Amino acid sequence: MLVRQHGWSVWRSIKGKWSALAAAAAATVSTAAFAVNDLPGGPVVNGLNLQPAASKIMEELHWLNYFILAICVVIFVVVFGVMFYSILHHRRSRGHEAKELAEPLWVELGWTIVPFLIVIGMALPATKVLVAQKDTSNADLTVKVTGMQWKWGYDYIKGEGEGIGFLSTLDNSHRVLSNSGEHKNLPDDYLLKVDRPLVVPVGKKVRVITTATDVIHAWYVPRLGIKQDAIPGFVRDNWFKAEVTGDFYGQCAELCGKEHAYMPIQVKVLSQKDYTAWVDEQKKAMAALADDPNKVWEQSALIERGAKVYAANCAACHQANGKGAGPILPLDGSAIVLDENAGAMAQVLLHGRNNGAMPAWNSLSDTELAAVMTFAKNTWSNRTGQTVQPKAVTALRGQ
Repeated sequence: MLVRQHGWSVWRSIKGKWSALAAAAAATVSTAAFAVNDLPGGPVVNGLNLQPAASKIMEELHWLNYFILAICVVIFVVVFGVMFYSILHHRRSRGHEAKELAEPLWVELGWTIVPFLIVIGMALPATKVLVAQKDTSNADLTVKVTGMQWKWGYDYIKGEGEGIGFLSTLDNSHRVLSNSGEHKNLPDDYLLKVDRPLVVPVGKKVRVITTATDVIHAWYVPRLGIKQDAIPGFVRDNWFKAEVTGDFYGQCAELCGKEHAYMPIQVKVLSQKDYTAWVDEQKKAMAALADDPNKVWEQSALIERGAKVYAANCAACHQANGKGAGPILPLDGSAIVLDENAGAMAQVLLHGRNNGAMPAWNSLSDTELAAVMTFAKNTWSNRTGQTVQPKAVTALRGQ
């Protein structure tokens, strides 16, 4: 059994006392600047400790943390105790004089063997936890997690839900709050809520395969005890198994560019029954949205769909009114948007611009890209009357 029962009982006792101390300290230092409350499944306001465990691996990491801390405290007390004792009891004012001492063999052996044994004593349990963390065999569910500037892509590639895929970005209302500079009446999940969370069943082993399309990202959910870098051109894997239902939050843990602070992670853990219902709902929605790129759309239908795509993916930076902000260029009145040749606009959407300042949106379907282009060309003061069909984007995608 991964978690040692006797260690767990000790940990619970220590955790209770430490939590009380942490709460008292937090109450002392808290100020009106912290306008949010503790978030179930997420970080604790003014927290001074590891987040509560929601998986067996995280329980083991808690135990290991206190075990290593105890060893370090003992070493600190012994080493500094001997040092200060020597300073106080062998000072010159008491008649002691400096002299050169012999170095007996037992001393040489002692300060070589003892640290070696301490390191081995620390390495053995740490290695056991590390090996357990990397054992992704016999997973019930496999999800591919792709880091992008600045969003996550989730693809269910094995197990119940196979074939489901979607993008997950910061909830637009939170980005609006951030842009406004508002510091009062903030929601408890401020800058952590996403439009589409990763959904998994409780009590099932979930293998997470990570990669990235542009720069290095890191998929990190503290309460589930999982952190794995997502590196372009490489595939890494890790796993977790949530023991309780609820929403658990994390963030990209690798500095990945100017929008790094707006790349949260939300994992929704459901009961098996609710998860099965969610899978059925997602598959029906995917079937309904499955588009034929050769279909010729009416302009009004493309604009209506493009408005939804824009609100979900573009409005956070370019604003709902298309005016942009600061270094973000406006779309309202933009020459590249007004141009009858949609190729340049399509290439920006497909490949990004300015070294990732404008991220690539090639993960969107050809129909979604055509819709958002048609929307931008016929909204605000942009009354071009132009329509971009999906097959035009399909032709440009390969260029």
